[in-house]
Amino acid sequence: MNQYPLWKYLLISLVLIVGALYALPNLYGTDPSIQVSPGRNADLSQAKIDAVTSALTAADVDSKSIEENARGLMLRFNDTETQSKAQEIIEKELGRNFTTALNLAPATPEWLKGLGGQPMNLGLDLRGGVHILMEVDMTTVKKQTEERYVSELRTKLRESKVLYKTISRNKEGGLLVRFKDDLTRTAAEDLIRSDFSELERTTSEKEGLFLLNMTVSEASMRETQKFALQQNITTLRNRVNELGVAEPVIQQQGLDRIIIQLPGVQDPAKVKDILGATATLEFRMVDEEGNVEQALRGQSPIGSKLYKSRDGRDFLLKKKVMLTGHSIIDATSGLEQDSGTPAVFITLDGKGARKFSRLTRDEIGHLQAVVFIENKTESYEENGEVKKRKHTIEEIINVATIRGELGKRFQISGMDSTEEAQNLSLLLRAGALAAPIEIIEERTIGPSLGKDNIDKGFMSVKIGFFFVLIFMAIYYKVFGLVAGVALTVNLVLVVALLSLMQATLTLPGIAGIVLTVGMAVDANVLIFERIREELRNGNSAQTAISSGYDKAFSTIADANITTLIAAIVLYGFGTGPIKGFAVTLALGIITSMFTAIMGSRALINLIYGGKKGAKLAI
Repeated sequence: MNQYPLWKYLLISLVLIVGALYALPNLYGTDPSIQVSPGRNADLSQAKIDAVTSALTAADVDSKSIEENARGLMLRFNDTETQSKAQEIIEKELGRNFTTALNLAPATPEWLKGLGGQPMNLGLDLRGGVHILMEVDMTTVKKQTEERYVSELRTKLRESKVLYKTISRNKEGGLLVRFKDDLTRTAAEDLIRSDFSELERTTSEKEGLFLLNMTVSEASMRETQKFALQQNITTLRNRVNELGVAEPVIQQQGLDRIIIQLPGVQDPAKVKDILGATATLEFRMVDEEGNVEQALRGQSPIGSKLYKSRDGRDFLLKKKVMLTGHSIIDATSGLEQDSGTPAVFITLDGKGARKFSRLTRDEIGHLQAVVFIENKTESYEENGEVKKRKHTIEEIINVATIRGELGKRFQISGMDSTEEAQNLSLLLRAGALAAPIEIIEERTIGPSLGKDNIDKGFMSVKIGFFFVLIFMAIYYKVFGLVAGVALTVNLVLVVALLSLMQATLTLPGIAGIVLTVGMAVDANVLIFERIREELRNGNSAQTAISSGYDKAFSTIADANITTLIAAIVLYGFGTGPIKGFAVTLALGIITSMFTAIMGSRALINLIYGGKKGAKLAI
């Protein structure tokens, strides 16, 4: 009795080895680091890397390592003081075309990285970093939407030859159209009902005029505001990527707020500069007669300007701007109906459509470029005083041939792939913020405070673990020590799973681990008390062990499954800290089922299994 087959011992050993291996990266900690990322028109060549290395050496700044990664260049340092000093040198050496972000990088050895080992992510409360809560100005979104409808209604009524006196937006919200007679008003109302079904209409009369009052339906306005919020999130995510943050959190909160959490980032001023950047798009005609080679030598034709595309090619564009991105209502990617090739479908507002139609009528067959323009503000220190400077990035994101007169809806073809079409549509939608945003809450958690949180959190786990271990050893003797070993393995497996899943550990997550310690021991207590009961009933040691584990299993399973369901519900309906607690609780329940039942049974079998007349130390 009480002897496992060899395959069970091998399975348990394999789980222990894999668990220990993938929990190991968490012991190596992090290094203060600088992530250097090239801008859109910059290239991180070997010459620039050598220049950075030489500048650091000349300034007597020692780096632990310099390594290239997907975002650019990662430099590691021994302390935060050296890290800050190095940032000044690197920024001076590389200039504004490169972004330098202060981070904390995992110090995992290369051999562990090769096996896929990574430390679990630490949340803002543990790692330190920047927390920003932004609010989208939904009043402006509503105003912009109503102003767009004013423009579109004016165009539609003129095209349909429906005479009106005035179309305006009310200060308190809504649209107002004035007519001379009821017949004209009725004709306009029929037209608006068919083409603008989202506008709710009421009629009235005042001072001899026939009025048509309209408001955007609640459902339509809600969708517009939701789109504006999502567009802002997309834009902010694109900008945060410039910081080279490993696991940024950018998510919606409520109907009009955006949370941005950047763990490991230690420079809030740079974060605010990047997030506050403004961007727009411009449609310009390509100067096909101009000489690009001469322009590169500084001899640009009058009325034209030299631009670079994202793939490094040079184009001469006419200075006259045909249309700006502010006129774009929507942009989606898809396939061209005739050829089946990738394309981007653009929708303009009424004013932009009229202007674009007029300007493109005579440009059919010629090349048109879309220029992305971003204005940034940088903070810098001079003579102990923080100052700001502005600079502009301009680049061509697409060049295509005009196939016909372009109006309210048109398409840009010539895409090489569906992915390129998707990227262009995203840029056209998210080149600029859809609505103004304001920072309403800002918190910076320093790495020292984060380290303090980690120390206190892990100390709580250690204290809880220590007292549980002492109690179990005194009360259950050898069986209590076996429970302690199972509990240790349980903690290792929880950490390994968090690392493999790349889940983010927060202070509430540590609370979940502490709770798991108690729950894991609870399963062993149920088993051991059942064994004691069997011994009191006069059963042999082997029968008591077998019955204790078998009969307690259903009780343990019921208790853990109900708690697991609660953890799943918490994760499904909770946000932020609650999700962190739910994740560690759920993982702890799964691993404790394995260690408390199968793991501790294996040890008991090794100690007492197959021994006749054995006396149990319980």
